[in-house]
Amino acid sequence: MASRVKRAGVDRRTVLKGMGAAGAVGVLGFPAVLRAQVKEIKIGSIQPMTGPLAAIGKTTRQGNQLAVDHVNAAGGIKSMGGAKLTLVPGDTQYKPEVARAETERLMREGAHVLVGAFDSGTINAMIQAIKQATKPIPLMIDIGAADQLTQQGSKYVFRSFVTTQTLGRKGIEYMLEMFKISGVTPKRAVLLHVTDLFGQVQKDRTLEWHKKLNAPFEFVEIIAYPTTTQDLSTEVAKAKAAKPDLLLAVTRLNDAILLVQEMYKQRVEVQAIMGPGNPGFYHPNFSKTLGKLAEYTLDNVPWYNPKSALTQKVAADYEKRFGEQLTTDSGWAYQGVMVVADILERAGSTDPDKFVEAGRKTNIKDHVTSGGNIQFSENGDNIGASTAMIQIRDGRARVVLPKETAETQLVYPVPKLWERG
Repeated sequence: MASRVKRAGVDRRTVLKGMGAAGAVGVLGFPAVLRAQVKEIKIGSIQPMTGPLAAIGKTTRQGNQLAVDHVNAAGGIKSMGGAKLTLVPGDTQYKPEVARAETERLMREGAHVLVGAFDSGTINAMIQAIKQATKPIPLMIDIGAADQLTQQGSKYVFRSFVTTQTLGRKGIEYMLEMFKISGVTPKRAVLLHVTDLFGQVQKDRTLEWHKKLNAPFEFVEIIAYPTTTQDLSTEVAKAKAAKPDLLLAVTRLNDAILLVQEMYKQRVEVQAIMGPGNPGFYHPNFSKTLGKLAEYTLDNVPWYNPKSALTQKVAADYEKRFGEQLTTDSGWAYQGVMVVADILERAGSTDPDKFVEAGRKTNIKDHVTSGGNIQFSENGDNIGASTAMIQIRDGRARVVLPKETAETQLVYPVPKLWERG
């Protein structure tokens, strides 16, 4: 056993600690006869493995798999006799109808729990399948922020991720702090956003909290475009004509790259390019593709806590194994499975209703993601989930706010795109 734990990169004590104290205590509370119930627990990992979000699906699947490997290396689910977790793959293709079909397939094939699926639109389709199933199973939303996902009356849906309400509020709060620190306050802003479910909702929440917190700048232009776009020249020209001090964007990965390339081409001068909640700017491929052009990009994102000893060990193991930085995608996908493991440990069963009962009592203090204790509200939201402001520096995303978890100092305003070497 010791050699297996060593190969996983995180020792047994650390993994159990990361699963929550309640999980460790629960192991001792089940008699041997009950702990021999299940030998294998199937977790359906439904991610966007092909299509426009395939690069992201790759990292979320890697995060799911690393967590499964860590739990198994630490002895599996002990309240069920050391039952091992098995990841059963599913692919949304970034299509709601496919996501629903994959959900139905995995339920038929005996999956005990589902995790996924990065995109709110496809998650919504998964939830409809669960609600209409004769024998529904739990879903842990590892990444997916649209508020309405957990507002549909299904007790089997949990979300370890943040909501767009949190993203909208924290994005504006961090901006206000940035302006105070730098002594520079923008007056004009342009907001570009994709038109999928997340993009629409995140745009609305950004505008909502901009008004609620009386932000000092005005939105002089709001520009929408489809996620599948291959050309943002018209949108960027429109943004440039509005003469913004600040460019805010809600993108996916591919259009994030297109956006910055087009801004460089058209010489758009702004104090910063910033995501108020943006899945595109932090992905490793953003920096790999853009090089110097990615530097100083800012993004308010559900991140990880770089000061946590547990996070440092998990991040090092992830990078050693997969050759890239732990990010929102991989970190929260990892944590989603770890929360599932914690709940299973305390439930002592794969029964969906026992999972729900144990899920409501979750209280995980030591975990890899940003925010406070992982605890679930009545509708299944993680009330401790929060965000950080990251900035691309030397090719890596690094936390600049909040101050207590900052890895480097904020640079704002930022150098012009064409002056970065």
